[in-house]
Amino acid sequence: MAESLVQGVVVCLGIFAVMALSNAIVPVLPEFAETSAWQGAIYAAYFFGAFVSTLPGGVLTDRYGTSPVLRSGLFMTVISGILLFVAASPVLMVFLRAFEGIGAGLFVAAALAYVNSRTDHVRMSGYYMAMLNLGLVASLLLSGWLAVFFSSSVVAIGLFTVFTIIALAGSAAIGWPVISPPEKRETSRVYLFIRTNPWLWYSAVVLVGITGVASSLYPDFSDGTPDIVGFWIASMSIATIGTVLVASRFRLISGRVIFWSALLMAGAVLLIPVSPVSFVILGALAGIVMIAQMAFLAQVPGHQGLLMGLFSTSSYLGMAVLPLLAGFIADSAGFLMAFAFAAILGVTVAIATVGVLGRSSETSA
Repeated sequence: MAESLVQGVVVCLGIFAVMALSNAIVPVLPEFAETSAWQGAIYAAYFFGAFVSTLPGGVLTDRYGTSPVLRSGLFMTVISGILLFVAASPVLMVFLRAFEGIGAGLFVAAALAYVNSRTDHVRMSGYYMAMLNLGLVASLLLSGWLAVFFSSSVVAIGLFTVFTIIALAGSAAIGWPVISPPEKRETSRVYLFIRTNPWLWYSAVVLVGITGVASSLYPDFSDGTPDIVGFWIASMSIATIGTVLVASRFRLISGRVIFWSALLMAGAVLLIPVSPVSFVILGALAGIVMIAQMAFLAQVPGHQGLLMGLFSTSSYLGMAVLPLLAGFIADSAGFLMAFAFAAILGVTVAIATVGVLGRSSETSA
């Protein structure tokens, strides 16, 4: 019991540090690049790197266990943080953000597989997602404030690199459970599950990607100071913290949750140009969606590394591609069209989910 508690604390500390470092650059994106397209590229490069590494990270976790993959991810994140602290050009920032994303993808795949393999996975997923979003909040608020106070856009990068070093030391100081290879019948079941639930992977791509579109467009759209921009984007993650902790206490019908959340998220992203309060709505809905998705995936025993790697890959694909596309749309057709693009994609998720609304077997655990 005590060992499981310590492992859970280290995983939560690790995801806090990784997410805090990943988001430290968001409120100060205009300091590193002049155009929305370049800012979108710097933002999205991290998620492209994570997209590339999460599925292999999940497969490696199934084969070798949590420890080596989780520690490798944290180590790469530390190295990228040190290099980002001294980087100068937009091109170099893109490459370093991609490297950081690869490390984050390895860590996330191993951490999620660990969380969903626990007997208390639903409640643990709430704590995990809460710490993930707390990291995003802390970085958004502190990086904006530190940028204004110290007149430097990289102070927060240095600060959260130190937090990641602490997480890496913690992960190396404890033991991790050995993952038994899945049985052959479990392997067949998991591949059948993957093939028969395309709506789930599509929802992960789009609904997570929508939050990335909102975060990457808003700094340039609002023309506000980094501290104010950071506050409003952080409000999205604060709302997510609240809903993941609440939703993880209930049984959710995943298809219905995702259907209605997709429609409401489409409306919320359209309202961001009207009022930044829409970030709160967007974040609250995203939290509910993530708990429903993870609980649905936990129904399949074995191969949690593969499943959570695929889930993370889908999410990071959305964060890599959608903000980049939205940035190009904003430069060519304006910000309103870019937000509308994200809203339309949200509606397509609801349409894709219609076919599973009547399934009684897809109740979360």
